[in-house]
Amino acid sequence: MDAFIVITLIKLAVIAFVLLTAVAYLQWVERKVIAHIQVRPGPYRVGPHGLLQPLADVIKLITKEDMMPSYVNKPLYLFAPFLAVMMALLSIAVIPFGPSIEVAGYKTLMQLTDLNIGVLFILAASSMGVYGIALAGWASNNKYALLGGLRSSAQMISYELPMALAIASPLLVSNTLSLRELVASQAGSIQHWNIIGGGQIFSFLIFVIAAFAETNRVPFDLPEAENELVAGFHVEYSSMKFAAFFMAEYLNMVTVSSMATLLFLGGWEAPWPAEYGSRFVPSVIFIIAGLTALYHGAHPARKLDKYTLTGFGVIFLVLAAVFALPMVQSWLMPLFWFCAKTGAILFAFMWIRGTLPRFRYDQLMGFAWKFLFPVAMLNLLVTGFVIAWFS
Repeated sequence: MDAFIVITLIKLAVIAFVLLTAVAYLQWVERKVIAHIQVRPGPYRVGPHGLLQPLADVIKLITKEDMMPSYVNKPLYLFAPFLAVMMALLSIAVIPFGPSIEVAGYKTLMQLTDLNIGVLFILAASSMGVYGIALAGWASNNKYALLGGLRSSAQMISYELPMALAIASPLLVSNTLSLRELVASQAGSIQHWNIIGGGQIFSFLIFVIAAFAETNRVPFDLPEAENELVAGFHVEYSSMKFAAFFMAEYLNMVTVSSMATLLFLGGWEAPWPAEYGSRFVPSVIFIIAGLTALYHGAHPARKLDKYTLTGFGVIFLVLAAVFALPMVQSWLMPLFWFCAKTGAILFAFMWIRGTLPRFRYDQLMGFAWKFLFPVAMLNLLVTGFVIAWFS
């Protein structure tokens, strides 16, 4: 078999495994973050510190009775969650996680496929995701589900416009639609990132606000307003069909966070050059984390912490040693910086959920059309004028 096909299949398997595992544990992280905001312990009974809670949730959803309501449009009812997940997964296929690397003498990209119009592909795939939600609401033959689907469709379409305008500004600065070339145009240091060197701080803020609405997250989670719609568009879904919508939401969070990293934060590039010590940052972080875990393992709050925290401390110290090895730094360092930036944006999603209340629907739509859209348009016009004047 051709080496290209073999390596592509390996990359596909690795990305699918890592992504689905990350999505499963994102909800664990979110529950922990919100719990700490609200001074609660969060999940900790299933496995050490609740680390097996995602596995328990998967088992529960798989074994849960799969109800099929009466009078639903069965083909579309079953197709809707599949469409939502498929569109979310398609976007990940073109996101680059790092530069090209050499595997067994074969040079390959840290990316499943490289498109020179990757930005347009992601916008197209994400815009199709709304059909899964709209179909779920309509095919359920339930007025509450239909209302939730209509709300979601109106919301996502409204916020796609300012998001697209916010994306257009850094594209003008970098003069490319390729995600890899976008990162290359921001290489060097933090001064070259579009959010700073390109003057795209307003575009970044507009993009993040629109991303919250695009992914139906607090404070823009009107389609799932429990107090009004008894769960919204997926009220008639159970078992793995419900889990599919849940997974699509977190996949979309990963996608928009990765896009923000690539468009505005330099992608996998370090904030400062390697000769100034950026290559030692992961090792220092893991050493601090390892020593902290070992200290708390030696002074456990619970009996089990003596073993679990000590184990985590050893793992962190091993990771610190691995990141210090010169032979793996060429591909581990880009992955670290990409994951660190994406993780910081994902943390903001969780932080906001535990902080802000939900908007009313009229406030949400008014904010999109009366404020965010004009501001995004003005920002794009100013960016185009500045580039035309100084280029």
